Amino acid sequence: VAISSLFTDSGIRFDEQSWYPLGRVVGGTVYPGIMVTAGAIHWVLQQLNFPVDIRNICVFLAPVFSAFTAIACYMLTKELKDSSAALLAAAFIGIAPGYISRSVAGSYDNEGIAIFLLMITFYYWVKALKQGSALYGTVAALFYFYMVSAWGGYVFIINLIPLHVFALLLMGRFSTRLYVSYSTFYVIGTLSSMQIPFVGFQPTRTSEHMAALGMFGLLQIVAFVELVRSHLSANQFKLLFQGLIMAVFVVGFAALVGLTLGGYIAPFTGRFYSLWDTGYAKKYIPIIASVSEHQPTAWPSFFFDLQLLVPIFPAGIYFCFQELRDEHVFIILYAVTASYFAGVMVRLMLTLTPVVCIASAIAVSKLLDTYTQPVREIPVPPSAGKPPFKGAEKEKEKEKEKDKKPEVELQGIASTDSKLMVVVPIGILLCLFSWHCTWVTSNAYSSPSIVLATRGPDGSQVIIDDFREAYYWLRQNSDEKDKIMSWWDYGYQITGMANRTVLVDNNTWNNTHIATVGKAMSSSEDVAYEVMRRHDVKFVLVIFGAALGYSGDDINKFLWMIRIGEGVYPNDIKERNFFTERGEYKVDDQATPTMRNSLMYKCSYYRFIDLFGPNGKAVDRVRGAVIPRKPIKLHTVEEG
Repeated sequence: VAISSLFTDSGIRFDEQSWYPLGRVVGGTVYPGIMVTAGAIHWVLQQLNFPVDIRNICVFLAPVFSAFTAIACYMLTKELKDSSAALLAAAFIGIAPGYISRSVAGSYDNEGIAIFLLMITFYYWVKALKQGSALYGTVAALFYFYMVSAWGGYVFIINLIPLHVFALLLMGRFSTRLYVSYSTFYVIGTLSSMQIPFVGFQPTRTSEHMAALGMFGLLQIVAFVELVRSHLSANQFKLLFQGLIMAVFVVGFAALVGLTLGGYIAPFTGRFYSLWDTGYAKKYIPIIASVSEHQPTAWPSFFFDLQLLVPIFPAGIYFCFQELRDEHVFIILYAVTASYFAGVMVRLMLTLTPVVCIASAIAVSKLLDTYTQPVREIPVPPSAGKPPFKGAEKEKEKEKEKDKKPEVELQGIASTDSKLMVVVPIGILLCLFSWHCTWVTSNAYSSPSIVLATRGPDGSQVIIDDFREAYYWLRQNSDEKDKIMSWWDYGYQITGMANRTVLVDNNTWNNTHIATVGKAMSSSEDVAYEVMRRHDVKFVLVIFGAALGYSGDDINKFLWMIRIGEGVYPNDIKERNFFTERGEYKVDDQATPTMRNSLMYKCSYYRFIDLFGPNGKAVDRVRGAVIPRKPIKLHTVEEG
């Protein structure tokens, strides 16, 4: 969609083709950054007489911004060490699977531009802090504003930078540089972010933003105290400081509690709680837990996406501790927080990858510097290690020292063999890392989301094109005004490829409407029919992978439909009724009557046994279950 279609003359565009019959206000439910970016690039190219289609811009947007991300990582690493480490960091982020997973061609998603904005904001923050520059602070705030428009992960920035400021205050590193850079960043960044319709007044009214506001206030107090210190005696200052701190703490805490209880400041969201308690979302907000990207990260995933960088990463953090300048404190805090969040949620591996690349680059660069630099001669002071001379002896010794050549100390590794024993293995490991990244990208991250590639029994590649064919069938065999009911995973694809109206889609802004679809899928045909009639549903789309062995089908997602539906309709849906007496989730002859009578089960296994002939076993390849030979009959819906 071109940028011109995002807004209309009367205000925010209203999308009637999704969330039927509610519709959706586009500007109030999406981050517009990626659409504005694509639209702006398209407009510039048109002005330059390059007739590039908007679809091609969307396809290549993520790879282009991944190049910008490499440049941003280069600049940030150069501020931490030198250009050699910066080149390594840019090379690592350019091939690391943890980032390529969201930056391949065709990946038109918010994260495609957001990681660049994350790193460039951090770079200008470090630059502003080092120089105490209001200009760099303003640039950091403007990139933060761009980040707010693009991705909800901006909350990470607006909490990490205040954490960095707080850490510097605890370390006794308050300075005018810190005061100028943070005050500029916070004021301009917050006012700018409030211009995004989807964000609005959240920076001043939600708990996720209170740390930044509180740190801004604390910084003003510290600056005031430092000013007063220069005008008072030590005893007077001590009394004033203690009283001021107590008063500010009591008043601030009371105001925060009062505003929260009064409803002026919203409590933390469920997504925030799910980051600290991995079981929270499953219990209270199943719509969040149902997304595969929101599951805790398995250990193999770290090695799959980062490989060689995993063991090198801690070494880079160690070298940051050795120098521990202000910018190194920031990288350490970034590494610790990102490591935790990446372990809690698979999706946040994306925010961890850049700092892993930077820290690993610092470690490898330090090692190569030690083993590749030539031996250097360092002069030793003539009097080093000698007792002081007295009288005439002193004059004689001075005359002797004039005739002597200055003493030097050799620093570095002189042996070529020793150098090769380290440099060659490091080179081999880096080559293997490049090979691993290429293999992972080719096999795991190069297939489109609707055209899947797998391997047959003989090792040959098999292309699964069922998604695209199903959407094309809907486009050819349904009327433009028909309504399609499916699980929300397929909403965007149906709207975009079949050009049909859906009940729910990937925006997931209305939990009740999603629960209504979950209720229809997990209820009997008669109950589901009433739901579908109320919503003018003409077609029901179900993804079933038992014949192909596709594990991402709707039967495997069915429990989440049940849980989400039960959260809104507890009297109509009971999760316990879908489990056997032994607490097992079964689809074979042990499946419960509630399971077998549900619309999802019937639509999935309808005529499934016909694929195996009159006497063959109907084996579900995904769940390893033998489906009963009893035919399934549908009386309210029919096969398309």
